[in-house]
Amino acid sequence: MSDEIRKAITGYMASHGGGDGLYATALPGFYLMRSSTLTMPKPAIYRPALCIIVDGAKQIMFGERLFTYQAMQALVISVEMPAFGQVIRASREQPMIALTLELDVTILREVLEEMESPPKPSGDGGPGVFVQNFGAELQDCVLRLMRMLDTPKSIPILRQAILREISFWLLSGENGSEVCKLALPGSRTRRVADAIHLLRDNFTAPVRVEQLAATAKMSPSSFHQHFKMLTSMSPLQYQKQLRLLEARRLMVADGLNAANAAYQVGYESASQFSREYARMFGTPPKRDALEHRAQPQAVTSEVA
Repeated sequence: MSDEIRKAITGYMASHGGGDGLYATALPGFYLMRSSTLTMPKPAIYRPALCIIVDGAKQIMFGERLFTYQAMQALVISVEMPAFGQVIRASREQPMIALTLELDVTILREVLEEMESPPKPSGDGGPGVFVQNFGAELQDCVLRLMRMLDTPKSIPILRQAILREISFWLLSGENGSEVCKLALPGSRTRRVADAIHLLRDNFTAPVRVEQLAATAKMSPSSFHQHFKMLTSMSPLQYQKQLRLLEARRLMVADGLNAANAAYQVGYESASQFSREYARMFGTPPKRDALEHRAQPQAVTSEVA
């Protein structure tokens, strides 16, 4: 079945211009990717998603944690997080081919509630990211998603049924005890995710851990512990990455200079912004923006 998926993806890409890059599709939250070269680590905001490698391999760095996944493996992301991703196996003869499907928490919750024997959340409080095999059941669902792209009129009617099926296989699979944490309203993962949404929507303001903890219905010390366990970052580090990613987008896509971008994302000191920017991206903001203005897709902050 993997050959059929590969053929469907490469055929879709060929009919939409071909070549390397990110391909948005008519299915909301469904993206295809191709790279014939190795890449340097690229920053992005990774939303809750199922990220699958068909050929080649990628690495993703979330905070201090590094995940590697390769052909016929899937990376599952349960909460929205900034990260650095890079292609580590690709060539002109055998390019890296991947796809990403954003997860719908509402559908996951509906399926979980209907399961006769729903998974129980593990109590180890592990990270909100894991790698698993791209099994036959998920392969069948993805192949049907690809075929659906040939009949756009079917998407509004059939899309939800396949997403429900994918949700079922994730919840009943080898990592169901982790996936269910995203869907359970009272789980620590879900509560920290609610706080992450608040932080994301207000990242230009000074971070107040007490307010985030109250949103997650935790004490400040417990929230800080579970936030870092889930994201491998402190709330302050998370906010800093959001600010720097948005500043980079403003400089590249909107043409702002470094000082204006710094103040717009919440920095009060341009020199502090420049230091932290160079530490994260490896080069000063002005030089980095000039190098990337010819390729704005590099900072679109899309998943995987």
